[in-house]
Amino acid sequence: MTIAHNQGGPCIELERSLPSEVAAISPFVDRLMLLFRKCGCVPEGESGVEIALREALANAIIHGNHENPRKHVHVRCRCELDEISIAVKDEGRGFDLNKIADPTAPENTGAVHGRGIYLMKALMDDVRFEEGGVVVCMRKSTGKLSANDAQQNWLE
Repeated sequence: MTIAHNQGGPCIELERSLPSEVAAISPFVDRLMLLFRKCGCVPEGESGVEIALREALANAIIHGNHENPRKHVHVRCRCELDEISIAVKDEGRGFDLNKIADPTAPENTGAVHGRGIYLMKALMDDVRFEEGGVVVCMRKSTGKLSANDAQQNWLE
């Protein structure tokens, strides 16, 4: 992980590999969101980034890697004062986005699963799938905190 202070304030760049275990999601996301909030990247009370990241990781672990313990999920984050970008890559075969059912269609509203991509798109400003669906790239503008406020959060 790299934490750098640029003219606009702190910037975090992070790359991590997680095991393909659903139990790995919460500890990772909880620590990452704490760091993002401390650095001023994500305002207190903003939960969209957290939910989208949890959904992306769950999709990668469950649908991409099929919870195979020999496979990993790779996460790359860049957090600045006004924007967060996150890429989640699994070691699966990808998927065809056009074949994903619409969770808002009447026949799908009672389904237990199938809302992850919908939520990611609703909560983030930009969501793209690359490498045939193996990588999801998400971006969210978070609003500009002053460098002073970010420094104060970081020091507390």
